[in-house]
Amino acid sequence: MLLDIVLHPDERLRVHCTPVTEMNDKLDQLLSHMFDTMYDAEGVGLASTQVGENQRFCVVDVSEDRSKPLVLINPEIIDHKNTITWKEGCLSIPEVSAEIVRPKNILVRALDRDFKPIEFEADELLSVCIQHEIDHLDGKLFIDYLSPLKRRRLMDKYAKQQKAQTP
Repeated sequence: MLLDIVLHPDERLRVHCTPVTEMNDKLDQLLSHMFDTMYDAEGVGLASTQVGENQRFCVVDVSEDRSKPLVLINPEIIDHKNTITWKEGCLSIPEVSAEIVRPKNILVRALDRDFKPIEFEADELLSVCIQHEIDHLDGKLFIDYLSPLKRRRLMDKYAKQQKAQTP
């Protein structure tokens, strides 16, 4: 089942999510729907806020063949080093992208889909994607990293695109 993706400037994207306290069938089914939605939209990550939920979880798969689905519940970055500049986009702000500087290497701690603790290192695209999704869980968008001028230009472009697509 495909879910509706919340689009900017919807205030639900600015919610700071609460921790997940238990895994249940409803959450497991929602995670499956989130993967379906992410793959259908040709994304590599999708946070709960992007589908109208306000708990701390996201789904990620940066593999080209969609073979490495990753569920992160209550994720946190516990260490980082180096930097990388990556052109980021967002399913909640379609057709808009910008180069963002983030840590290149991160150490992530979370719970997996079985609600078991995991800890792993990520770099390059996986690192950028996880940071982007954790930002969503904290009510932050990639455009928040831009200068006010660049952000305004991108949002003006986005507004024009949205207006042109409205029947």
